[in-house]
Amino acid sequence: MKVKRANRIEFTSISVPTRLFKKVEKHVENTGFPSVSSYVAFILRTLLSEKTNKKADYEAEIIKEKLKELGYM
Repeated sequence: MKVKRANRIEFTSISVPTRLFKKVEKHVENTGFPSVSSYVAFILRTLLSEKTNKKADYEAEIIKEKLKELGYM
């Protein structure tokens, strides 16, 4: 019998300039993150989330404008 395990997160590597890595590494020391990788993953998720939220806000404005034009608002 096969047991399904929870979805495992797969990882990959991203190359960044060494100088940038060193700067991030120093910054991470004061954040409580366990590694540069976990910190960078957090920053990327945050940035992508903000972009998604901005797009959703923009789309909501367009819908509101269309509803006003149609006399629903």
